[in-house]
Amino acid sequence: MRLWLERFGYGSDSTLGKLHWMVDNGEPEFLGFILEDERREVKVPGETCIPPGVYPVTLRAEGGMTQRYANRFPEMHEGMAWIRSVPNFEYVYFHIGNTDDDSEGCLLTGTAPVILGDGEFQVARSTDAYKVLYPLIAAALASGEDVVLSVTEK
Repeated sequence: MRLWLERFGYGSDSTLGKLHWMVDNGEPEFLGFILEDERREVKVPGETCIPPGVYPVTLRAEGGMTQRYANRFPEMHEGMAWIRSVPNFEYVYFHIGNTDDDSEGCLLTGTAPVILGDGEFQVARSTDAYKVLYPLIAAALASGEDVVLSVTEK
């Protein structure tokens, strides 16, 4: 399974992108929006989006977030959707949140963008978007398929 995040909105404190799933015919299918922290040349812990690149995605069954999400989504949660091998980052996940304050370098899911008057971004209906994305990732991994995220900038 190939996921493609195309960033297009850049605030001084937030970054907005569109997430697509590359279906069998090679055409991208829109999954939702992603909110991240701002771009920086030098990483600041908890305040920087991940660099463009290609990253494997697996599930991580350890850690505090895993238990919280297992309690919240017992019917579907098998571990956090973990974006691996990100240079200078550890434990980058797809997860729920609406503002850059909800992320420490992770990718927040949303069904709609929110563009604020100060040029910053948020996402709306994060839980709804997560409930669409997470089962796709978990099912692909359960079937033995590799899941890969490509991050590009516009």
